[in-house]
Amino acid sequence: MGSQLTPKLTEYLEELEASGNGVVAEMEALAAKEGFPIVGPQCGRVLATLALAIGANRVFEMGSGFGYSTYWFASAVGPHGEVVHTDWDEANGELARRFLDRSGLERRCRFMSGDAVELLAQEPLPFDCIFLDIDKVEYPRALKVAVSKLRRRGLLIAHNVVWSGRVAEESDDPETAALRQYNKEIMEHPELLSFINPVHDGLAISLKVDPEVRSRVPV
Repeated sequence: MGSQLTPKLTEYLEELEASGNGVVAEMEALAAKEGFPIVGPQCGRVLATLALAIGANRVFEMGSGFGYSTYWFASAVGPHGEVVHTDWDEANGELARRFLDRSGLERRCRFMSGDAVELLAQEPLPFDCIFLDIDKVEYPRALKVAVSKLRRRGLLIAHNVVWSGRVAEESDDPETAALRQYNKEIMEHPELLSFINPVHDGLAISLKVDPEVRSRVPV
């Protein structure tokens, strides 16, 4: 069957799944004013729900902006959990600190600045969940590092993998080509069970499993 996401249904779901939280609504307003890309409340709900479902205590964000997705993960990991916020721009990290402090979640977060792939590669311990939302041309490079830093039965979640539908077409555009490559590689990876949820420009959700388990599943 084709997509059933008509404009009316999309509007209904967006209204139904709106955040309604004061600080989160403020972040959403800032993103709209500045044209800054965030995952939005529909996607945020997915992130928090999945993190809670696997009992995530350690989350690494590859590309956190001013902390919108960090808020949802930090809400889910609990008072003894940790979310690593990364961004090239230190100003985004400082803004994220302020938002998260006002939410009472700043103590659950660790802030780092630089290349998210390199920062993840330097981490000594595995993570329960890794979220990928960096420059799209870097997705295939990030995949190799992320799988090695993810615990068994941990989740790798990547944003924008639908890319406004452009991934459905062959393209010389570097970002589209990289996303098509990423999508293909997660579907064929011997340690990942993956599916793509088209919410908010696409979330690719990959569960890390033993190769023997992967080989049993008819995908």
